[in-house]
Amino acid sequence: MKRFEELFAELQAKVASQDPKSGTVKAVAEGRHSIGKKLLEEAGEVWMAAEHESKERTAEEISQLLYHIQVMMIACDLDLEDVYEHL
Repeated sequence: MKRFEELFAELQAKVASQDPKSGTVKAVAEGRHSIGKKLLEEAGEVWMAAEHESKERTAEEISQLLYHIQVMMIACDLDLEDVYEHL
């Protein structure tokens, strides 16, 4: 199990190392527009899971949305503190 902060650090490290096998590196390279489309898709899947599927499936979809949010943060050169300031 990973925590939000641990995942973010892991994703930052992958992008910094430019690991050619990393889907995260590829997503960041594709840019904000592509990431934004994925965010919208994942948000819809969270909604549908919450409406029609199990608690476990909803949690899984939320975890995927959180991943893509972190990818967008990295693509926008934001860190966790930038976001935490607004919570």
